[in-house]
Amino acid sequence: MGHAGHTGTARSRTEQIPSGQIMLEGELSVPVDATGVVLFAHGSGSSRHSPRNQFVARTIREAGVGTLLFDLLTQAEESVDTSTRHLRFDIELLAGRLVDATNWIKREPDSRHLRVGYFGSSTGGGAALVAAASVGEEIGAVVSRGGRPDLAGDALPKVRSPTLLIVGGLDYPGRSLRSSQFQSYAASVEANEARLQGRTRIRGMKCLPSGWLI
Repeated sequence: MGHAGHTGTARSRTEQIPSGQIMLEGELSVPVDATGVVLFAHGSGSSRHSPRNQFVARTIREAGVGTLLFDLLTQAEESVDTSTRHLRFDIELLAGRLVDATNWIKREPDSRHLRVGYFGSSTGGGAALVAAASVGEEIGAVVSRGGRPDLAGDALPKVRSPTLLIVGGLDYPGRSLRSSQFQSYAASVEANEARLQGRTRIRGMKCLPSGWLI
């Protein structure tokens, strides 16, 4: 159990989440009468302290949904990855840790009754899809912001959770990566793509994730 505090009307506490032989640092915030909880899978070079991730998490909590922001890599691993850049693309490792965090959240008294959703960004988007394929229908929905669904590989068609892919209007590389994969994936599961342009990207981000995940 972590250290408790309050974020608005949400109960917030710092947690140590077990994953194999290591502990992952995170912050669990659950509003009163929450309907679900969203686990964040941060992308390459990002962290739970990212202003953008904090903004999205705060918006989700305002909609009555809890959030778990945690780092998929330890501080020691982050230090190594800064120079090697290998771990951030180890999707199997990242997805496994997201699954471990999911199992942990389902054991916690304050959150085990809540529906679980994933919010992934960059390489974390690929990890979220792989984790969703592994966990199955217990994952209520997946949102991927500027994610890399191509990194999900063979796991992509196994995802059965409703999925929303958010991409910038000028994100041509991201759109081309998704083209064929998204078409075949969308045929087997409720999947949508939202394109946000310019300044509307931040405003759109404020309404899309919470509306999709709850």
